[in-house]
Amino acid sequence: MSQFIENLKSNLEGKNIEIVFPEGNDPRVLRAAVELAETSYVKPVILGSASDLEALANKEQLDISALTTIDPADYEDMEILVEEFVKRRKGKVTAEQAYEILKDANYFGTMLVYTGRAKGLVSGAVHSTPDTVRPALQIIKTKPGVTRTSGVFFMLREDELYVMGDCAINPELNAEELAEVAVETAKTARSFEIDPRVALLSFSTRGSAKTEETEKVKLATQYAKEKLPEVPIDGELQFDAAFVPSVAEKKAPDSELKGQANVFVFPSLEAGNIGYKIAQRLGGFEAYGPILQGLNKPVNDLSRGCSKDEVFTLALFTATQALTLDDA
Repeated sequence: MSQFIENLKSNLEGKNIEIVFPEGNDPRVLRAAVELAETSYVKPVILGSASDLEALANKEQLDISALTTIDPADYEDMEILVEEFVKRRKGKVTAEQAYEILKDANYFGTMLVYTGRAKGLVSGAVHSTPDTVRPALQIIKTKPGVTRTSGVFFMLREDELYVMGDCAINPELNAEELAEVAVETAKTARSFEIDPRVALLSFSTRGSAKTEETEKVKLATQYAKEKLPEVPIDGELQFDAAFVPSVAEKKAPDSELKGQANVFVFPSLEAGNIGYKIAQRLGGFEAYGPILQGLNKPVNDLSRGCSKDEVFTLALFTATQALTLDDA
């Protein structure tokens, strides 16, 4: 296990952060929850009917007696959640519609987070990304001054650690939006005790090509520097100019990054998704995420191909975000 993950555990020791798992009927999620309950890092809150959870526990030979479980169909504070949901949606839904919507485990779990009954949520082992993100955007919403959420991956290989975004949420971004993603990604890195050195990537370095796409990255870099002047930020840069000191010396000799970037901001979702998967599959990096950023409270999305260990680790990331937001 990398030192980075060990540091997450150390910082969470004794905190017992309540994290909701809407997908209690998935064996990977239930196994991870049982393991988390044996620690003092995270207190898992599992959604599902008692009979279904017990049946799965028996099948998987798991002892779930230490888990906090909630059946949304038989929740004593449902009327409170309905009332709060109607208020939050500002008249867009009636109480009757809210009851129906909150039958969805992701909506129900997100309302537990919104009302302070839990600190964060992890879903996506069964549900698609939109199914996980939509309730968060409608209920949790983005922080003041942030117009959109975005998704980053923490890329680990032994003691190498990098952050890549946006690799999960926004197909297209204009210069202002790309700058916002760069700033939020730098802040995310810093919240995990990483000293960010941010590269906005392109197929061009410092005007070696001039197109609408490269000009967008160049302008985004200017905006990001204005918003976060204390952080080393540079662009537009090709990946090698951002990452290899000898290449940076030739292509961007005056860059403050000097080929030592550790936060990489992609110009589009297409590039970001391809880029992190190449690093994962060809480079042998572990990819943790997507970690959603810009929200008022942490909601994170698993891959539907995730393992039990990935569920466990994403819960650590989510709990760490919750601690950071509480301290803000």
